[in-house]
Amino acid sequence: MTASRRRFSQEFKDELCQEVISTSKPIREVAEAYGVGPETLRNWLVKYRDTHGGAETELTVSERARLKELERENQELRAETAFLKKATAYFAREQR
Repeated sequence: MTASRRRFSQEFKDELCQEVISTSKPIREVAEAYGVGPETLRNWLVKYRDTHGGAETELTVSERARLKELERENQELRAETAFLKKATAYFAREQR
């Protein structure tokens, strides 16, 4: 017994692609919500970006602020990790 392939309109495909791009939801989440395979949606997204220039939406002011905050936090954590590595080497030497 062969399973028939489902066919989706181009409008439906474009709608799902726009949802993934505009909401930044994971592909898997959107695919499951609409009953489509995640790999299928990923393929549609590649084609959509090819035909529509692949331009992502620009970041909003709040997104830019959040990104800057996360970058600063990342830098602080890296400095803290580097410091702790040096301190660990110092204390390990002292115990011998």
